Order: sequence, then structure tokens, then C-alpha cells
Amino acid sequence: MAEQVIVDATNHIAGRLCSCVAKILLKGDRVVILNAEKAMLSGDKYSIIKEWHKYLEVSSITHPEHGPYHARRPDRIITRMIRGMVPKKKAKGVGAMKRLRVYIGTPKNYGDIKTKVFDGAKIRKPTAYYLSVSELAKSIGWNE
Repeated sequence: MAEQVIVDATNHIAGRLCSCVAKILLKGDRVVILNAEKAMLSGDKYSIIKEWHKYLEVSSITHPEHGPYHARRPDRIITRMIRGMVPKKKAKGVGAMKRLRVYIGTPKNYGDIKTKVFDGAKIRKPTAYYLSVSELAKSIGWNE
């Protein structure tokens, strides 16, 4: 039987967290990520935001309303990062993404449950060296 792994994304580097979660998902376990908006992106704040604004400009010339669609909510940003780390067009990757749940904040039914911490993904410098996913989402158009 597959076990359920509950991860608190607070003060984790988003890419490293997502790679650990992707490995767990591909093994067949269920994963719940809490506080997705508190995950951190490492690097210069302005260059990260500038890079995302450039990414958001990508659209179809003939029919821009037909996509591509870009995530702006923190939970969708994290989900999309994980989707890039699994074979999304194969049955294994589709099943892995179905076993994933990502939440902004902590739902009531996960309030007092012990969460898993990935030591390799924790931030090591002061938070001034990082940009939180919520700050990024607000700068690209997310309204809480």
C-alpha cells in the first residue's frame, strides 16, 4: 500500500523540494505539499521577476487566447515545477501527478500532522538571499 508523505514547503528551496517530491511520486507514494507560497527561489529578486515577466510574454501570434497558459498562483507554480520533473506524457508520470496535492496554507484536516523535512532542500542563508513563491506570484499578477 502506498503511504502518504506530507511536506511543509516553508523555507525550502522550491527546485530542490520539487525534485525530492518527484522522486517520491514516481516510487508510487502520495504526496501533500502544504504552505506552497512559503517555498523559496534562490537568486536575485529582480532578475527572477524579470525572467518570469519575459516567460509570461510567450503566447501564440495568431490566437493568443488559445494558449500557452501560464500559472500565477503559488500552488500551480509548484505543481508545474514538479510536472517538469516527471515523464508527463507516459502513464507513470500521469499517475504520479494524480497522487500529488499542493495547497496554499494549511487545510484544517492537516493541522496537527507531523510533516517531512528535506534537509538537502532547506535554505542555508538568511531569507534576504531568496524570493518566496508568494512574492513572485504577487509580482506576476496573483491576487490573494
